[in-house]
Amino acid sequence: MNTHYFVRTPLAALILVALQTSTVFAEDPHNSMHMPDESVMIVTAPATSPLEVVTSPKTPRQPVPASDGSDYLKTIPGFSQVRNGGTNGDPVFRGMFGSRLRILTNNGEMLGACPARMDAPTSYISPESFDVLTLIKGPETVLWGPGNSAGTLRFDREPPRFDEAGIQGTASLLAASRQRWDENADISLGNEKGYLRLTGNKSRADDYQDGNGNRVASKWDKWSGDVALGWTPDSDTLLELTAGKSDGEARYAGRSMDGSQFKRESLGARFEKSNIGDVFNKFEANVYYNYADHVMDNYSLRSPGSAMPGGAMGNAMSSTMSMPMAMELDRRTVGGRMMGTWTLADVELRSGADSQLSTHRGKQGGSWVKDARFRDYGVFSELTWNMTGQSKIISGARLDRVVVDNFRAQRTSQRTDTLPAGFIRLEHDLAELPVMFYAGIGYTERFPDYWELFSPTYGPDGTTDAFSQVKTEKTTQLDIGAQYNGKQLNGWVSAYIGRVNDFILFRYNPTNTAVSQVDNVNATIMGGEAGVGYQLTESLKTDAGLAWSWGKNTDNQQPLPQIPPLEARLGLTWEQGDWSSTGLLRLVSRQPRIALNEGNVVGKDFNSSAGFAVFSANAAYRVNESVKVSAGVDNLFNKTYSEHLNLAGNSSFGYSANTPVNEPGRTFWGKINVTF
Repeated sequence: MNTHYFVRTPLAALILVALQTSTVFAEDPHNSMHMPDESVMIVTAPATSPLEVVTSPKTPRQPVPASDGSDYLKTIPGFSQVRNGGTNGDPVFRGMFGSRLRILTNNGEMLGACPARMDAPTSYISPESFDVLTLIKGPETVLWGPGNSAGTLRFDREPPRFDEAGIQGTASLLAASRQRWDENADISLGNEKGYLRLTGNKSRADDYQDGNGNRVASKWDKWSGDVALGWTPDSDTLLELTAGKSDGEARYAGRSMDGSQFKRESLGARFEKSNIGDVFNKFEANVYYNYADHVMDNYSLRSPGSAMPGGAMGNAMSSTMSMPMAMELDRRTVGGRMMGTWTLADVELRSGADSQLSTHRGKQGGSWVKDARFRDYGVFSELTWNMTGQSKIISGARLDRVVVDNFRAQRTSQRTDTLPAGFIRLEHDLAELPVMFYAGIGYTERFPDYWELFSPTYGPDGTTDAFSQVKTEKTTQLDIGAQYNGKQLNGWVSAYIGRVNDFILFRYNPTNTAVSQVDNVNATIMGGEAGVGYQLTESLKTDAGLAWSWGKNTDNQQPLPQIPPLEARLGLTWEQGDWSSTGLLRLVSRQPRIALNEGNVVGKDFNSSAGFAVFSANAAYRVNESVKVSAGVDNLFNKTYSEHLNLAGNSSFGYSANTPVNEPGRTFWGKINVTF
C-alpha cells in the first residue's frame, strides 16, 4: 500500500469530530443499513427493506466481533441490550424485552433455564456459525410463532450446495485486548447428492478495564460445536439431520451469582421439497429438541461475600449470598412446524401448523423437581397478492392454544388461553423513482412467559399468586416505512406507533431487590429507525443510522421503564484496491425519562443516564481471494461511560447500590478470515 493512501482515509476527519462531540455529549464527569460489501466492516444496519433486515453474521463488523447473539444485534439500529458484564447480555428491540422478541435458530427455539435470564436465549448462539440473520420488525408476520409483538429474529444455516465432490468453508482467528481469543471454523464436505457440515467455536476473555482503568468482572470461556448431515438427491429436495453441543462459564459484575455452566444439547431434522407442481409449489417441515442445563453459583468465579443482594437482579430464588451457594436448573424444549406454499396467478399462500412443548425443572437435594410446563399449538396462514407490477398486499392470521401447568403449588394448577393474531400490509414501488414504501397494521396477543409467571414475588393483586393473575399482553401496532435506492444516495426509514393493553411490568422494592411484583398496565409506544448512505467518491462513502424509542404508561401518565435513549451512528469508509478503512462514531443521548424501580425480570430503572460519544476505527487488507486480515480499535479515546440499560453493579465487586457497570475502555483487536 502506498503511503499517501493513508492520508485519504476517513480516520483523521472522524477523530476530530469525535474529540469535539465527546465533550458535548458527556453531561457528567462519570461519562467524562445496508447489505455490506464483503471487504468492508459494518458501521450501520444492513437492511434489504425498512421492515426486514437481512445480513450475514459472518461479515466482519465493528466493534470487536461478537461473543454471543445479543452482542452482534447491537450493530442493528433499534437494538440494545441489558448489560451485566462482558457477555450474555439480554437483547432489547425498540425498548421491548424478553419473549416480545422471538429468537429462532434453524427454525427452532432455544429457551434458557435461569429464573433471572442469566442464560438468555442469545447466550447459546455463536453468531459466526450461522449464514443468515433475518429480522422482521413488529407484528408483521404470523409464520414464526405467537406473541411476537416487537419482532421476529432468525439465525439460519443455509445448506451447502456442491456441483461436484469437494470441500468448502470458512475459518477465522481473533485476538484482542484482555486476553480475548476466538477461533471459528465452518467446514462442509460433499457432492451433488449430499454433504457433511461441521461448525465449531471457541471464545474466551478475561475481565476488562473501563476508561478509568478500573477492572470490571466480565470474564468468560465458552465453546460450541454442531454437525449437519444432508441428503440432496436433486436440486429441489433436502433432508437434513443436525446435532450440537456447547458449554461455558461467565462472570457477571451486575449479579450476585455467576454462570458456571451453560450446557446446550440440540437435535434437529428438516425436509424441504420445491417445485412440486403448478399450484402446490413447496412443502417444508422441521422438528427440534433443545436442552439447556444451567448452573449458577457464587464461589467458582468469585469469593462469596456477605449480604449480597439477590432477587431478579441476581438470583431470583435467593436473597442473601453470605456463604457458598449453587443452583442447577434445566429446560427442555421440543417443537416442530410444517408449512406448504401454494401459488396461483398473482396470489401466493403459505399455510401451516406448529407446536412446542417446554418443561422447566430445578435440582433440589440431588433430585430434579419439575415446576412448569408450557404447551402451544398454532395454525397460521399468510397471503401475498401482487395486485400490479408495483403494488402488493400481504396479510396473515394465526390462532394459538396455550396450556401451562404450575407444579409449584401443593396442588397442580393449570392455565389455558386462545391467542389470536393477524396483520395486513400494503407495499408499493413507485414507477418513476427508485422508492418503495409500506404501511401495515398488526395485532398480536402474548401469553406471559416463564419469567413473568414464576420469577416475581407477588402478582398484580399483591398476593403471591402471580401465575393465575397476570393477564395476556395485547398489542395493536401501525408500522410505516420507505426506502430509496439511487446511484449515489440510498436511505430508508421505518416508524411505528402502538397501543399495548395489559403490558406486563415489574415493580421492585427500593430497599430489597429480592422483592418484586408483576403487574398489568396499559401503554402507548412509538419510535423508529432510519439510515442513509452516500457515495462521496469512487473510493469514499459515508453512512449514518438513527434509532429512537418512546413509551408511556397511560394508567399513571409516566414513562415506561427500560426504554433506551436516542442513538445515532456515523461512519466513513474508504476502499482502494485490496485495502479498506472505516471509522465509526456512536452518539448516544441522555435518558431522563425513567420509571424509578420499575422494569422487567432482568433490569430496572434506577437512575437517569448521561449521553456519551465513542469513536472506533478499523482497517482491512485482502491478501488474496481466500484470506483477509483486519484490525481495529474500539473506544479509541478510552471514554468512561455506561449504557442506560444496565444491571447495577453487585456489592461483592465493590459497587455501591444502584451503580451502573461501565463499558470497556480502549480495546485493540485483530482478525484473520479464511474462505475456501
